[in-house]
Amino acid sequence: MLRVLQFNYKLPRYIFTKMAGKFFPSVHWNSSFSCLQFMERSEPDLPNENWVKVKVKYGGICGSDLNLLFLNDSPATSPFVSFPFTIGHEIVGEIMEAGLQANEFNKGDRVVIDPILSCESRGIEKPCPPCMKGNFSLCVNKANGDLSPGLLIGACRDTGGGWSSYIVAHKSQIFRLPNEVNDLNGVMVEPFSCALHCVLRNPPNKDDTVLVIGSGVIGLCVIAAIRALEIPCKIVALVKHKTQAELASKYGADKIILLQKSSYVDELAKSLNAQVLKPLFGSEVIQGGADIVYECVGKTRSINDALRFTKNGGRVVLLGLAGIMNGIDWTTVWLNELEVKGSFAYSTERYNGKTTRTFNIAIELMRLGKVDLSPLVTHQFPIEDYQNALNTASNKKYRGAIKVVFEPNRQYKKKTGGIHK
Repeated sequence: MLRVLQFNYKLPRYIFTKMAGKFFPSVHWNSSFSCLQFMERSEPDLPNENWVKVKVKYGGICGSDLNLLFLNDSPATSPFVSFPFTIGHEIVGEIMEAGLQANEFNKGDRVVIDPILSCESRGIEKPCPPCMKGNFSLCVNKANGDLSPGLLIGACRDTGGGWSSYIVAHKSQIFRLPNEVNDLNGVMVEPFSCALHCVLRNPPNKDDTVLVIGSGVIGLCVIAAIRALEIPCKIVALVKHKTQAELASKYGADKIILLQKSSYVDELAKSLNAQVLKPLFGSEVIQGGADIVYECVGKTRSINDALRFTKNGGRVVLLGLAGIMNGIDWTTVWLNELEVKGSFAYSTERYNGKTTRTFNIAIELMRLGKVDLSPLVTHQFPIEDYQNALNTASNKKYRGAIKVVFEPNRQYKKKTGGIHK
């Protein structure tokens, strides 16, 4: 039987969890009335001969997964999911079965999965314009074709997700891992590809000053991506915790600023050669700033900081999960003629004069030893110990966690807890 963690929207469950969760956050995953349920299901069948079945070794817990569990997702994304779905899109595993039209893969191949469910995986013969250009993350058919609606594996009821023992994926989504890339780096290929996509589509110049706001997994991956691509720009990182500061420095940030209410504005402005101006009232105004700001948090304060710490004519790239929020001052966008761009997932990129999939670039940089993200995987849990895993992932500062992953096929011993490296 297949052990899975499924998310199923039911209005009574949603209302109960939304209300109780304000006082007891863990109710989002430790209540029989929550939208998240642990259960057993039959193993998935291949939808057709172009698909493969993968036994999951590691399934990562992403910030977007926590955002989902805390019921913070915008309803604007709801047309692109199908309930109930098994969560998890950061996946490394082993092929157990391949369809007749996926015979380039063999049982036992170690693989990672690009989870985007675009036209090809949906069986749509005439690809949409974005897919024709290789912009699979912008596919307009995420609710069409042979599959139920779903942005990606981990949000579609037909495919399963990484928080389970087995999943199915289309052959176009499968990428072999070379021997030089271990499984812990493998589970980091997906978040690293998010960062690579962002940086390759919004590359700094060698003389630029870059500000990375947030040093969770994505922020650290952005720093690592810039350095792995050998871009010699100045990187300033605005971080929340000392552990994040140490890792930001390890992966190549030149200057680290701790997010302290009493001092961070002045310190950050100084590191960016910017001037702090005092308005009649309200937050400080910054004159000058970074050439490019990568915003990797998605909160009101982080977006306000991204906008005000970008120099005139500069660029703000939003990677954080910004949804519906109040209190953002957009004045600097028009006053300083800023360019504000979003970045979602991965697709194809120009790299070394060629067009190739983002996942290929991530794997190649790991193979060449230009980046090692395995130290970011700090905690590993069997799927049955999901309550402990999610408590750890949502309290990273106090648990000393960076990336928390499930081992869905690991034998569970009660009270074993997570393995902390």
